[in-house]
Amino acid sequence: MKKILVPIDFSKPSEHAAKLAAKIAKKANSEVHLLHMVELPTGIIDLGIGNNFSIPESMLYIRKVRERILEYRQQYFSNDESVKYAIRFQNPYDGICDYVKKHNIDFIIMGAKGHTPLEEILIGSNTEKVVRTSEVPVLVTKKNGENFNPKNLVFASSFKPEKNQAFERFLEFASNFDSNIHLLKINTPQRFEDTLNTNQRIQKFIDKYDLNNYSINIYNDSSIEKGILSFSNKINADIIALATHGRSGLSHIFNGSITKHLAKKSIKPMLTFKV
Repeated sequence: MKKILVPIDFSKPSEHAAKLAAKIAKKANSEVHLLHMVELPTGIIDLGIGNNFSIPESMLYIRKVRERILEYRQQYFSNDESVKYAIRFQNPYDGICDYVKKHNIDFIIMGAKGHTPLEEILIGSNTEKVVRTSEVPVLVTKKNGENFNPKNLVFASSFKPEKNQAFERFLEFASNFDSNIHLLKINTPQRFEDTLNTNQRIQKFIDKYDLNNYSINIYNDSSIEKGILSFSNKINADIIALATHGRSGLSHIFNGSITKHLAKKSIKPMLTFKV
């Protein structure tokens, strides 16, 4: 994690993301990029110059936004030299994707709203689009990250060979922390596997890695999302890590309704890796 991108809109969720980024960057010795996107109405071009937005108004707005970003940097990051910032006049999703490519960003931290029906995350939002399509890992948080000190990391997977790349990127992230790694396979009535075969597959999956402080867990529940949430709550997990496929959020593991249910119910940070 050499470069971490934190999209900010000065909301509480983006404050949470900034605090979390500060903690992770300090551990990983990463450079942080704060990015504020301004989505302008149709007809406004360049730096906000258009029929309804004068040049003085545009410059004043940019100056005010810059002042707020500098306040963010001073408030949440102790080492200002390692924190860059940018303002882009572009829709959030396209702006984030373009910035990642241009600046070789290798990790994204995004804030998300709460878990009521009116505050869904990962569904029908810029966050969902980034999670679904990002080539770099994305960490989504709804919690205040100020006291982030991960002791228990969950990696939930089917542990099929195509998930190896995602697991390797997870291990790269985990190497920055002295954490316990909990490998999790959920059994459901519809997708039941016997313990012996599942254990053997997981063991084969991890044999080529030099793992310490890990456990293999096969958890039975009525659905995959309930199993992940129940297990994560049981061990007081700090992060739930998953592999995404890029089609529909977490569709390669979960169907649309399960994805939505998991995203709404979980208040724990979710870390996703595209496969």
